[in-house]
Amino acid sequence: MTTLSVLDLSPVTEGSTAGQSLTNTLDLARHAEKLGFHRYWLAEHHNMAGIASAATSVVIAHVAAGTSTIRVGAGGIMLPNHAPLVIAEQFGTLAALHPGRIDLGIGRAPGTDMLTARALRRNLEAGVDNFPQDVVELINYFEPATPDQRIRAVPGEGEQVEVWVLGSSLYGAQLAAMLGLPYAFASHFAPAELDHALEVYRSRFQPSQRLAKPYVMLGVSIVAADTDEQAKLLFTSQQQAFVNLRSGRPGRLPAPVEGYDRDLDPAARQMLAQTLSCAIVGSRETVQRGIEAFITRTGADELMVTAQVFDHAARKRSYEILAEVHKGMKRA
Repeated sequence: MTTLSVLDLSPVTEGSTAGQSLTNTLDLARHAEKLGFHRYWLAEHHNMAGIASAATSVVIAHVAAGTSTIRVGAGGIMLPNHAPLVIAEQFGTLAALHPGRIDLGIGRAPGTDMLTARALRRNLEAGVDNFPQDVVELINYFEPATPDQRIRAVPGEGEQVEVWVLGSSLYGAQLAAMLGLPYAFASHFAPAELDHALEVYRSRFQPSQRLAKPYVMLGVSIVAADTDEQAKLLFTSQQQAFVNLRSGRPGRLPAPVEGYDRDLDPAARQMLAQTLSCAIVGSRETVQRGIEAFITRTGADELMVTAQVFDHAARKRSYEILAEVHKGMKRA
């Protein structure tokens, strides 16, 4: 049975603060742990008023310290923004504090605009091109040190950090397959290459010491409520956020709006139809049918579920309903 996990973008809602968002993140993580979700991931984004997880490793430490069994990690760290040694030390420290619970998903996008990327001291000329070498360097820091090794990650060496390659194109699929690593595809916001990427990853996978056979996790937006109408209303917050972002007006997560899609211009409507084509929104029955269809189509080993819902209680309820649906599917 496909495993379920949580991707929390730690949304800062209109009228709220980053501090409240991070409080909600820990509360949701504890809730997800009780509900039986497998992982809880946070993502690196910068210069975005609506996302509070820019210092991703710090937020992971906050969540891991406040939970006890759920795996906690990054979905992901944008490696071209950082020196591999620094990330190895950060996640080595997390793994030393929380043994067997830390994941490190890594991607090659900046997670921001180019101006902010420069402010991060990112090497814009070489960062993306050096990504495969940086991934290998990072992984090697987690291996036991050799006697003549001059640069070591302490903490980090010998730590059991589960490393993933993230992607939204064929590039990440090829790299994950070549290195024999688990692969997470961002179908929750960039589904265009989903089927092709899965075929490339699975057909080209080379077993490694870290992974014997292909393992695929897919991002998917799922908003569940007691009725289809309630879920669709909650989902309008995410729709608004995407339209605002793609229109050059990023901001905090807006409150839901009745009949939002009725007033959309055709270009925005088409953009949402493409970007959120894998989203599953509705009641228990609708969500179950959507999950079953998505798993049948993709053969996903794991779903990384995000729910950009304005009201924190409604977001928690969405994950409750999802957990109930998942348990019913397992029993069946």
